Amino acid sequence: MRSACVLAVGGLSLAAVLMTSPAAGDALWPPVRSPVAKDPVLEARVDALLARMTLEQKVGQVIQADSDSLTPAEVRRYRLGSVLSGGNSAPGERPYATADEWLAAADAYYQASMDTNGVAVAIPIMWGIDAVHGHNNVFGGTIFPHNIGLGAANNPALVHAIAAATAKELRVTGHDWTFAPTLTVPQDDRWGRTYEGFSEDPALVAAYAPALITGLQGVAGTEDFLSADKVIATAKHFIGDGGTAGGRDQGDARMDEHTLRAVHGIVYERAIAAGVQAIMASFSSWNGRKVHGDSSLLTGVLRERLGFAGMLVGDWNGHGQVETCANESCPVAFNAGLDMFMAPDSWRGLYENTLGQVRSGAISMARLDEAVRRILLVKLRAGLFDADRPSKRRHAGDMAMLGHPDHRALARQAVRESLVLLKNNNQLLPLRPNQRVLVAGDGADNIAKQSGGWTLSWQGGGHGNDQFPKGQSIFSGIKAAVESAGGTARLAVDGRYAERPDVAIVVFGEDPYAEFQGDREHLAYDPAGEKELGLLRRLQAAGIPVVSIFLSGRPLWVNAELNASTAFIAAWLPGTEGGGISDVLFRRPDGAIKHDFSGRLSFSWPRTATQPPQNKGGPDYDPLFAFGYGLRYTDAGDLPLLSEDSGLAGDAATAKDTWFAKGRAVSPWRLVLRKPGMDEQPLAGAEGTSRAGRIRYGTGNRAQQEDTRRLTWLGAAATILLADGEGPDDRLDLRRQANGDMALAIELRIDQPPAAKVMLGVACGPDCAAVIDISAALRAVPMGEWHRLSVPLRCYQQAGADMAKISAPFMLTATAPFAFSFSDIRLASASAQDMACPGE
Repeated sequence: MRSACVLAVGGLSLAAVLMTSPAAGDALWPPVRSPVAKDPVLEARVDALLARMTLEQKVGQVIQADSDSLTPAEVRRYRLGSVLSGGNSAPGERPYATADEWLAAADAYYQASMDTNGVAVAIPIMWGIDAVHGHNNVFGGTIFPHNIGLGAANNPALVHAIAAATAKELRVTGHDWTFAPTLTVPQDDRWGRTYEGFSEDPALVAAYAPALITGLQGVAGTEDFLSADKVIATAKHFIGDGGTAGGRDQGDARMDEHTLRAVHGIVYERAIAAGVQAIMASFSSWNGRKVHGDSSLLTGVLRERLGFAGMLVGDWNGHGQVETCANESCPVAFNAGLDMFMAPDSWRGLYENTLGQVRSGAISMARLDEAVRRILLVKLRAGLFDADRPSKRRHAGDMAMLGHPDHRALARQAVRESLVLLKNNNQLLPLRPNQRVLVAGDGADNIAKQSGGWTLSWQGGGHGNDQFPKGQSIFSGIKAAVESAGGTARLAVDGRYAERPDVAIVVFGEDPYAEFQGDREHLAYDPAGEKELGLLRRLQAAGIPVVSIFLSGRPLWVNAELNASTAFIAAWLPGTEGGGISDVLFRRPDGAIKHDFSGRLSFSWPRTATQPPQNKGGPDYDPLFAFGYGLRYTDAGDLPLLSEDSGLAGDAATAKDTWFAKGRAVSPWRLVLRKPGMDEQPLAGAEGTSRAGRIRYGTGNRAQQEDTRRLTWLGAAATILLADGEGPDDRLDLRRQANGDMALAIELRIDQPPAAKVMLGVACGPDCAAVIDISAALRAVPMGEWHRLSVPLRCYQQAGADMAKISAPFMLTATAPFAFSFSDIRLASASAQDMACPGE
């Protein structure tokens, strides 16, 4: 039952959820009884296996490599225990693959692992993948709403069914392990992984945990447990990843132990009680100490107090962030309690070093045997020792199971139940379908955008609708509903129309992102009003009722957009079944309500962009829309005009990772000219010529007056750059972004092609720089057309830049006549199409 003000979780409050743990109150971390009983037969099999395995085989079992960096021959040589596929890793040249391609690769790895040449016993390999909202890296799979939407649905039975469907689709491609569910409890919505959390409320997440785990694995103690329909589940990321200071990904959770347990720990107690077989350690720290190396948490809490007996796996080179460690060497993490290193591209060096550390005694043989025992027990429970190769297992290669009609229907139901109605002035909704409907906004006919990150690639986005052969865009769903009732639906992204519509539906919101690439400094969606606000206001001024469908991975400050809309829906990231939105928007042809809104906010909605984090029950709780808010069609849905003061001022309204915008450098950066042997000259004023006559500069108009800079090299060598402030505190540490495939993105127009080389680079102090030849890329840009040039940061890192102390994130040098205009320079996600370095 859903309350109008507070979201209930099966009738349980947080206090009630805490009391469901055995002996609650007797200890801060009460022991949890796993339903996976100790099996003497399996234990004896493990004893026999350990007795026959070589030291090299044992070390191989605790190493997991990424499929992009591992061949079947290397599986055979190193006897690795597991392979993973990261968000951009798949067979072939694409970040995703067809079911046939995945299955062929699964067979190849499996057969290599089962080759007994040179060993007394073969150990089958496991393949893990981030199936976080369906089997999201396979062509044709069902993409369910991201967790933030499922949290708004408040339906544990629904998420159980989604998990079970996902397990079946994973089996089609030969995968037997998913890195899901994510059981984070986000407390600061600036965090780029907020949408991976179901709620800010630990009670809701705790109620979902057993539903998800039993959906993926089956119920422990029954014949369904880890049966041929099921996969190994992973609760992640242990612990506190949703509570880092400032909402910084891979940051520091600064809190006492009571808070750690009450907010972020209870979900793992419920996961263990549901029989979860794997837990993943968090990248983050707890009070300054990296979780990957914290034995008090990994062993003291997880093993000794909570009694977790499954396998503990690391995150993507997370061990390398532990003090004294590197990606290729980290006995500290292993001794702290990690059972399996996730070493995607560092596995060879890590294997050799770990082998040496066992031989030297830095890692004891008892600790190694303990970790291998846990891994082998999971493999035995999952039936991997008794199964044939992946292509011979149940559902393998069953293409009809991918995007199965039952799964799509389930996803469509999830979309309907996840929608939250925030505003419905004059009770505009539900709409009559037999009207002239204008559909606008860049999210209207864009399945990749409505699906968000972790969809066909790590960051998502950039994928055409044809790459979702069984999916439906939001516009397609609207068109089907309207035309079947005798109305008309017209798509115009810019909102222009020839025939006046009866109503306009505008679909817009965040572009896809994943992990730290989604971290924000504030919660304003568009503080400068440069995106859809003008479109909404234009329709509003014309007297056309406007329904806004907002796509986002978190609540954002959108007061101006709310004011310019007659009705406003938080649709989150609904996935491939866009028709679920039209199911709720429109009446039946006979005028009856087809589906009412049922979603309730599982995250509080901010009143301003700079408001301290708003969480139910927290201090100074004053959100715009409280936790549990959500209108029904019978509710009075009128919303008064809201303040359009975001709380931001000046450059604070611009994203931290934007360095040049609206025709000027963003503080503390300064656009300057540097000439060989001469002092820097600021390029100040609307137009002029540099003192030595090397460059002529001026302004231009792209979207608004003087929002671009135009630079012309007159023949002599000169460099322009964005210089930092006066001290080292202004310098950027871009190591995380370089390792995470982020890019320098420049919006530019070529006004005169370069007559010689043009070098783009970064500076990292007085005697530190790296440059890349971009001449060919510039010559490929059509003259006079705006273009986005994207250069991955790793290209500069490979060229020798110290990414920890960037003093100039943009530095461009030309030695001959050349002219270009630019309007925007920023740090951005690199799309799958922009991953190569210039010249590669």
